[in-house]
Amino acid sequence: MFTGIIEEIGLVVLIEQPEHDARDARIVVRGPLVTQDVSLGDSISVNGVCLTVTKFGDGEFTADVMPETMRRTTLGLLSSGSEVNLERAVAVGDRLGGHIVQGHVDTVTRLRSRTPGPRWDELVFDLPQDVAALVAEKGSITIDGVSLTVSTVTRDSFTVSLIPATLEHTTLGSRQVEDKVNIETDVVAKHVARLKEWDR
Repeated sequence: MFTGIIEEIGLVVLIEQPEHDARDARIVVRGPLVTQDVSLGDSISVNGVCLTVTKFGDGEFTADVMPETMRRTTLGLLSSGSEVNLERAVAVGDRLGGHIVQGHVDTVTRLRSRTPGPRWDELVFDLPQDVAALVAEKGSITIDGVSLTVSTVTRDSFTVSLIPATLEHTTLGSRQVEDKVNIETDVVAKHVARLKEWDR
């Protein structure tokens, strides 16, 4: 489990895809902070995707990315040199600075527009219909692993505002219009929606 508070911006060192089957991959990421106390089997969020550490050393870690993850997230769009948001799994007793984040991406969406403000940026994203009912005004949402508050919601879009710290310390500061991002909706909303379906 994560909180959506990014610890550092990491760098993709290598992505290996087997020649016989390019649906999965092995990713090597440089993250000096998140590897300080890492162990084999630890979970690290990479752009909001929970990955398991299979190897580490010299400030880098390796993880395997399964076909399902490649298909449902933006990890398949990464290449050597790509910057990624990194967060270690939350430890019991730590402050929950963002919200409960599982690292299980629901969908990929597109940055529709970006409007700079005096000290913040307002970003509007497409709202895919398969998760539209799970996104609420003033509710929580995770974008590329970053815990954010939804400012407004329409039938086909939602808006978030990025404070200076988020602009500086996450990759959302450099996202451009048309860029694709990973979205994870609030886990509580997902369970409520499932309960409503069960009652029908």
